[in-house]
Amino acid sequence: MPHLLPLDVTALNNITAFQNLPAEILTWLSQAGELHQYMPGEVIAEAGSRADSLMAVVAGEMHYYSQIDGRPAHVFRIEQGQVGGVLPYSRFEVYQGQVVAVGETVVYLLSRHQFAALEQVSPELVQRLVSLMNDRSRDYVRSQERDDKLRALGKLSAGLSHELNNPAAAISRASAALASALQATPLLLQGLLIACPSEEAVAALTALSVLPAEAPLALSALEAADREEELADWLETQGSPDGYALANSLLEAGLTVPTLILVAALLPAAARPDAFNWLSSYLTALRLASDISEASRRISTLVGDVKTYSHMDRATGHEKLDITTGLESTLHMFDYALRQKNVRLTRRYAPDLPLVMGQAGSLNQVWTNLIDNALDALPDQGGELVLSATRQQQLLRIGIQDNGSGITPEVLAHIFEPFYTTKPPGQGSGQGLDIACRIIREHGGRLEAMSVPGRTEFVAWLPVA
Repeated sequence: MPHLLPLDVTALNNITAFQNLPAEILTWLSQAGELHQYMPGEVIAEAGSRADSLMAVVAGEMHYYSQIDGRPAHVFRIEQGQVGGVLPYSRFEVYQGQVVAVGETVVYLLSRHQFAALEQVSPELVQRLVSLMNDRSRDYVRSQERDDKLRALGKLSAGLSHELNNPAAAISRASAALASALQATPLLLQGLLIACPSEEAVAALTALSVLPAEAPLALSALEAADREEELADWLETQGSPDGYALANSLLEAGLTVPTLILVAALLPAAARPDAFNWLSSYLTALRLASDISEASRRISTLVGDVKTYSHMDRATGHEKLDITTGLESTLHMFDYALRQKNVRLTRRYAPDLPLVMGQAGSLNQVWTNLIDNALDALPDQGGELVLSATRQQQLLRIGIQDNGSGITPEVLAHIFEPFYTTKPPGQGSGQGLDIACRIIREHGGRLEAMSVPGRTEFVAWLPVA
């Protein structure tokens, strides 16, 4: 528990905001407030407690901690001579984090109920405190914007890491298998040449060593098993020691027993095992090379998506933009999250949409915030996300709709207010929608929200270029 200390005017001289005030103002402050002493590590304000006093640090310092992912994280500190807590005209009501004394700390407290009297006693001091509040608010907003961007980046990077890991792992596996297949090729070719096949037989064999342009028709599991067994048995009748080891790659290339019989008739019996083994190995190598190429293409596509999303290759000024390009590049960043929740995605883009003048990176931040919020609201299964873009006279209407539980009218009335959040401490700063709203206003548009149970839609209106 804090220890109440006697308060005299000299203690207030340590507060920067109180310096050079007339003696009668300092006397009033000493009579209206209290001086509390806190031990090292003692909690001055708990998360969730009501913010009801101005707090000026006479000695020591206070640190503010917020819960992020269930752990306390240091946000800022208030040192000797600085003012914190509630200030005149502030809308600060509840502590989202915890305020802790560092070292032995002495704090001057002035209840917010005294602010009206303070305004009559010293308008000059109120002006100083309002200026402090504005500076603190700007710094806090910048900090929260940075933290929100980092949190969004963390979510996106986790998904991208997963997306990049899959093709990278596929390349690693395929390259190892390809090296193994290529190492066996010289011995197989040597065995084939020793048997001295005819020129016609070699031509017929090499004619089959091409992957089909289109994948063979899909078969049922039972049909595929029957064909594999049939081909494996036939290969073993031709002298191959393990027909099943060769059958799968031959079938994937669209080769069947009737096709291979024609080639076998041209080959000496001694050459057939090495010939079909070489053919299977060569087709496997081609397929693995194709897999490596496809995985590499996927990585290049992901890098291109990131480049489009962040617009790393463009100037930061306003330019003519295709809104659907920005929406699509943002959606690509959420591919992993969409699959995780098994979200049904619907696009309703009108044809021939006009361009808008804007800053691509800023607008993509808006779409990121709105899509991220929609995903949070969706159930784990059966979720639906609808993105729409239509023209209405000289405005573009961009809608992001989800079928989550909805937003109550009480919450909807405050949804765009800065620092307003319904999420637990550490999971939301209440800045995402405020930032989105400001970005849309800076582009000459407006952001709206409408919600009923099972249907919530955020709509951005932007002027046509």
